[in-house]
Amino acid sequence: MPPFFRFAPLLAATSAMAGCASTDQPVTRTASPPSVWLLGEVHDHADGHARRFGELQALVVAGWRPVIAMEQFDRERQAELDAALVSCADAACVIAAATPAKASWQWDLYQPVIALALQQKLPIVAANLSRADGAKVVREGFASVFDAATLARFRLDQPLPDDLMRGQMREIDVGHCGLLPPAMLPGMARAQIARDVWMAKVIEDHAAQGVVLLAGNGHVRRDLGVPRWLTLPMSGVKSIGFVERQPEAGSFDQTTLIAAKADRPDPCAGLKPPPR
Repeated sequence: MPPFFRFAPLLAATSAMAGCASTDQPVTRTASPPSVWLLGEVHDHADGHARRFGELQALVVAGWRPVIAMEQFDRERQAELDAALVSCADAACVIAAATPAKASWQWDLYQPVIALALQQKLPIVAANLSRADGAKVVREGFASVFDAATLARFRLDQPLPDDLMRGQMREIDVGHCGLLPPAMLPGMARAQIARDVWMAKVIEDHAAQGVVLLAGNGHVRRDLGVPRWLTLPMSGVKSIGFVERQPEAGSFDQTTLIAAKADRPDPCAGLKPPPR
């Protein structure tokens, strides 16, 4: 699939990570965790997944029993996901039961988390909108996928903050190799925002138990992502980026630098810009 047809592309998760000091420290070295952990990822980076899983596992072994909210599961698959967590004996069974046949995630990287949830009987919540819903937001706006109560709760019935729209449009443009027609950027930025809003709703609906969100680094950014939509006390929220490069100031509460860039082809190589 060409990069410009993806709403949350790999480049968007990595290209924003340029430019400030990192506090590259283990994220679990506190007496008690915040009520909400937002743990980022570079989707195809095995070292980042392994390091993040080690931190999550340490929290659970220490006694925390959070809800695990995962970007990789779409919200309409929650019923299948709940049933699979009861009936399945392994992570592969859960994945097969709760994902579309053509889902493009590298599921082997997520199996340890799902296996941990099965072992410890931790709930997993589907934290993402489907691509179909994202496309609806591009064409028709937020009201096409959210009810009136959600629109009001997250102020989506009001104009979006200028800095948020500019930032999201910039990330969409860079993440699609600068090849999108400018007219497409606002709609695609709204689709990315809609995903962040749904993740924020999932977190707030389960915050009393404690929540870990596993999502791309772009989603867990404090300046542009899910934290912009949370109404919880931010003292109880911690955002950690697992990044290949040091991020811009204010992107995360903490960053963990993972191994050098994963072995992947340049997704922009050979692509030609559209006529302007």
